Amino acid sequence: MINQIVEYLRNADPLIQMSAVAAVLTLLGIIFALTYFKKWGWLWREWITTVDHKKIGIMYLICALLMLFRGGVDALLMRTQLAFPNMNFLDSQHYNEIFSTHGTIMILFVAMPLIFAMMNIAVPLQIGARDVAFPFLNAVSFWLFFFGALLFNLSFILGGSPDAGWVSYPPLAELSHSPGPGINYYVLSLQISGIGSIATGINFIVTILKMRAPGMTLMKMPLFCWSVLASCIVIIFAFPALTVALALLGMDRIFGTHFFTMLHGGNPMMYVNLFWVWGHPEVYIAILPVYGILSEVVSTFSRKRIFGYKSMVASLMLISVISYFVWVHHFFTMGAGPGVNSFFAVASMAVGIPTGVKVFNWLFTMFRGRIRLTLPMLWSLTFIPCFAVGGATGIMLASAPADYQFHNSYFVIAHFHQTLIGGAVFGLLAGMYYWWPKMFGFKLNETLGKWAFWFFNIGFYVCFMPQYALGFMGMTRRVYTYPAETGWGTLNFVSTIGAYLMGIGFLFIVVQILYSIRYGERDTTGDPWDGRTLEWSLPSPVPHYNFAQIPTVNERDAWWEMKQQRKEGILPPTKEPLKPIHMPNNSSLPFFMGLAFFVAGFGLVFNQFIIATVGLIGVVVCMLWRSLEKDTGHWISVDEIKQMEAS
Repeated sequence: MINQIVEYLRNADPLIQMSAVAAVLTLLGIIFALTYFKKWGWLWREWITTVDHKKIGIMYLICALLMLFRGGVDALLMRTQLAFPNMNFLDSQHYNEIFSTHGTIMILFVAMPLIFAMMNIAVPLQIGARDVAFPFLNAVSFWLFFFGALLFNLSFILGGSPDAGWVSYPPLAELSHSPGPGINYYVLSLQISGIGSIATGINFIVTILKMRAPGMTLMKMPLFCWSVLASCIVIIFAFPALTVALALLGMDRIFGTHFFTMLHGGNPMMYVNLFWVWGHPEVYIAILPVYGILSEVVSTFSRKRIFGYKSMVASLMLISVISYFVWVHHFFTMGAGPGVNSFFAVASMAVGIPTGVKVFNWLFTMFRGRIRLTLPMLWSLTFIPCFAVGGATGIMLASAPADYQFHNSYFVIAHFHQTLIGGAVFGLLAGMYYWWPKMFGFKLNETLGKWAFWFFNIGFYVCFMPQYALGFMGMTRRVYTYPAETGWGTLNFVSTIGAYLMGIGFLFIVVQILYSIRYGERDTTGDPWDGRTLEWSLPSPVPHYNFAQIPTVNERDAWWEMKQQRKEGILPPTKEPLKPIHMPNNSSLPFFMGLAFFVAGFGLVFNQFIIATVGLIGVVVCMLWRSLEKDTGHWISVDEIKQMEAS
């Protein structure tokens, strides 16, 4: 294994060698800083062993931003390669690896952790709960995600990255076409993080259904929680299909089975079906929570109750069901026949109906509202037209006859970036700005944020609008170079300029965060946006027990209604005396369980079964340890609660 890694680095592209050196220096710098400032104990006690949903949410957020940087650099390298005809900036193998890692990272290691960050930070607070239903499992989910992402990123410098696209279709992903360890990294890292995603889905469904505050019926629940519920339902039905697909592909590669090898009785189309049974619902897993975020933001910054609450709930749940009937539109051209293609074309177009309902509801909410153009609202406003264009081009692709023309063209690239960046990323950034004061106790600088907003948005349209035209002109995706005679050079150059403008926008976000840590406006009220839901009734940052007393909910937009009643002189009912609060203890087991999965995965990547066995034994030991552990949590006394509430 070591010889394989050394050989890979010796023959690697200079860009990879320099990146490897940079990664090692960064790691050494982090170790030195933690040692010099004596922060190892703090890191272990406060973060690594925590089971607090708010801290886990923050860790998801940090990981997502780091992965956004990595995936963004991959995108810039690709756009640089395509800026001019006949470029030799990257060779074909390196380009294959970069577009494979870019897609995988952006969808699974940026969008998913951003969603989990928002869920962890806001859901328990919005429903008036002290924690999630299974805090220990929540920590396990995070560490499985973290070590899955770590394993995937190690492929860049230890042995070689996956090179069969983010879908990794056989036979390209089988040993015959990709003999290195790259696809093994892909299979094992997605498998490990996927287990964590399923656990998160179960955890939040139980949390939402069982832990709402007294009086909060389902139809009084904030729309963000509804959107998370819909998304988690999709997670627990869609992710098992990916688990099966990856397990079978892994067995083909590691143990020599032939589930997907056509010449040995296998069927690669089985992988394609399994992958997209997960793959297209995955888009809705990413976008459904964004609908909830936008509903909260638009309502708060328009100072109006959301228009059409019941229709919003119905549309969210409808999308969670319809999302399972669309996957075949990804391979209309593979000969399923007119009957099958027609069914999936109609189902794919049907998604546009509940989506359109929500867009109109947001517009009607803003109508005659007193709109405040803060950063969360700006990102929400720009989401609506951008996502509408993405939806319209999606309807074009959902038409089976038209799809024969668009299939595998740059039109598809433009469409899914329009929906995933203009939809998911814009909405999740709105959520990040919205809940940032609640997470950290200070607001992000508005001026720097607006620079980031304009660079990112202008860059987005400059980058992706030309790609629709390139698709019509016949440019196919996954090409790493093209001759000048095609006439694609000018549009590709413009698209590359747009990508770099987006990169500048991301840098402004980084500067904004660093500047605001020191100079940002401190939130002393706990309610800097004049919010409507229960999280804004708490101080910022929130105490680790969340609510000193669990509130009783009588209306939708509970916190807004409480504030209105106070203005009208209606005093809240006298609260019962404080009582001691029971909370779970921190635990190191989730970290070690994730580490054991990582060791097992790393061993399997290189077919080192002794290492893999050690890792799997570690997983079993951690599970047994947890099963036999008598951890009854701890109590926070009334005096401690009073002290924390007064501080």
